[in-house]
Amino acid sequence: GIPSWVAHRSANSQFNGQSLQVAQSRISPTRWNSKRCSPIVMMVKPKIQFIQGTDEQTIPDVRLTKSRDGTNGMAIFRFDQPSVFDSSSEVGDITGFYMIDEEGVLQSVDVNAKFVNGKPAGIEAKYIMRTPREWDRFMRFMERYSNENGLQFIKK
Repeated sequence: GIPSWVAHRSANSQFNGQSLQVAQSRISPTRWNSKRCSPIVMMVKPKIQFIQGTDEQTIPDVRLTKSRDGTNGMAIFRFDQPSVFDSSSEVGDITGFYMIDEEGVLQSVDVNAKFVNGKPAGIEAKYIMRTPREWDRFMRFMERYSNENGLQFIKK
């Protein structure tokens, strides 16, 4: 069968961010300050957003599948009663699915809302990885997000 993983909440969670060093910029000598610059250390909390600038507070269930040859895969995020429904009328419409960490942003527009009796009840978002490099990048995000939110991987 196809390998599959599920991320579940665990009882304990501590922030496990990673430092990021930014190389010195190449400013022309006429504008360069002679003081030595030290590296900038940035800690970016991994987060998920449906509306840019508004962090999703609900922790999703995540299911991962990967092809047998390892060249591609898919992650399905399911959010029950996501917080975006509480603030969407004030902030704006859902514009996509954004996974943000210190490496940048992974995004998808494959987002579907689930309604029960005409009221929003959940969101399912899919993120497709078409190369081993995209898979590795996604897994780095998930490791950071999992550490921050107390999730753990269970191979099924």
